[in-house]
Amino acid sequence: MSAGLKVTGLDVSDHVVSGLNNAVSHVDDLSSEDVRGMLDRGFTATTDPACLATARTIVVCVPTPLSPEGGPDLNAVTSAARSIATRLQPGTLVILESTTYPGTTEEVVRPLLEESGLVAGADFHLAFSPERIDPGNPTYGVVNTPKVVGGLTRDCGEAAANFYSAFVNTVVRARGTREAEMAKLLENTYRHVNIALVNEMAVFCQELGIDLWDSIAAAATKPFGFQAFYPGPGVGGHCIPIDPNYLSYKVKTLGYPFRFVELAQEINGRMPAYVTQRAQELLNDSGLALSRSKVLLLGVTYKADIADQRESPARPVARKLTAKGATLTYHDPHVESWQVDGVDIPRSTDLERALADADLTILLTDHSEYRPKQLEEYARLLLDTRGVLRRPDPETEASTTVPEQVRRHVPREGLQVL
Repeated sequence: MSAGLKVTGLDVSDHVVSGLNNAVSHVDDLSSEDVRGMLDRGFTATTDPACLATARTIVVCVPTPLSPEGGPDLNAVTSAARSIATRLQPGTLVILESTTYPGTTEEVVRPLLEESGLVAGADFHLAFSPERIDPGNPTYGVVNTPKVVGGLTRDCGEAAANFYSAFVNTVVRARGTREAEMAKLLENTYRHVNIALVNEMAVFCQELGIDLWDSIAAAATKPFGFQAFYPGPGVGGHCIPIDPNYLSYKVKTLGYPFRFVELAQEINGRMPAYVTQRAQELLNDSGLALSRSKVLLLGVTYKADIADQRESPARPVARKLTAKGATLTYHDPHVESWQVDGVDIPRSTDLERALADADLTILLTDHSEYRPKQLEEYARLLLDTRGVLRRPDPETEASTTVPEQVRRHVPREGLQVL
C-alpha cells in the first residue's frame, strides 16, 4: 500500500477479518500500528469473495499443509481457484504464492481458473511467486528480499514482475511456473537436509565425546564452501517440516523415492525422542527419575522471538516427557497458553523461580530473554538444545571474531548442550 496500490484482504476467517478491520494484527511481523496505518491508507478486509470481480491482481497465499497421509493438501488452493474462476475478468493477473509441488500452478490451478471460460496466457495472466518471509528477521522483509517470479508465458511473467517491482527492490525472473515452484522447495529442502546432517552428528558426537558445536564453529571460519547449520530438538514452522514432503510426493509420482528427503525426515523426526533420552540420562546422573521429576520447558514456539507454534518440536518433546510420567510446566514470553493433545500445560511467568523450582529445565527455543548467566545461576539441571550456553552474554562479554556459538564453555556439572 505504501507503493500506492489499493489493497483488499480476503479471508475465510471472521475473526481475522474483524481483527484487521479493527487494527488488530494476528501475525508476528505486522504490528497493530502497522495495520492501523494500512487502514488509514484505504486497506479493507472482507470475507465476501465478490471483491475478486473488481481486482486487477489476485495473489493467492492460502495454507498448503500436509494431509493425514503425509501428502499435499491442496484443498485451500483449489477452493481459492474455484472462487476466483466464478468472478475472473479478462486481463486479471493471478499469482499463486502458496508453497506446493512443481506443476501445481499449471496442472491444478490453471484448469480450475479456465472453468471461467477465459484462457490462461491469452485472456488473463497466471504466475507463481514463492513467499520468502522469515518471521522475526529484523534485517530482511518483503521489500529487500529478492522476489522470484515465474509466469505461465513470457507475458505472464512480465506482468507479475511489473506488479512486484512496485514494492520489491529486486525481482528475479524464473523460466516458468515450475522453476519458480521448484526454487522454493529447493531452498527449504537444502535447509532440511543440512539440519538433519548436524542432528545426526550431534547424536554420535555425544557418544564419541566430541564437542560438535566447537567443530561447527571451527569449520565456519572457512571463508568459502561451507555454511554453518546447528543441531536442535527437531524442525518446525510452516516450511522445513512440510515443504520437502511436497517435493518427495512429486518425485514419487515418477516411480522412485526421494531418498535424501526421506532420510532427513526420519532423522529430524526422531530428535524429540533423543532430547527425551538425554533428559532422562541427565536426571539419572543426578539420582532422579523422570517419572517423578518436575520438568520446565523453555520456549514452545518453532523459532526465537516469535509467537508462531506451527510444527514446533516442543509439542512432541512434551508428549514423550508426559508419557514417561514427568510433570511439565513451560515458560515462553510469547505464548500465554499452551496445550498438548488438548491438555493445558501450566505456564510459569517468573523465569528465575521456575528455573529454581524445576528438577530439570529443557531449553527448546532460544528466545533472546534466555541469558546464559541467568540459566547457569538458577537452573538445577539444564539441557540446552539450541546452544544458548555457548553464546556470549551481551550483558557481560565483549564481542570477538570467534563465532559466538563457541565463545563460552559449559561452566559446571548439570548443564549440557545437545
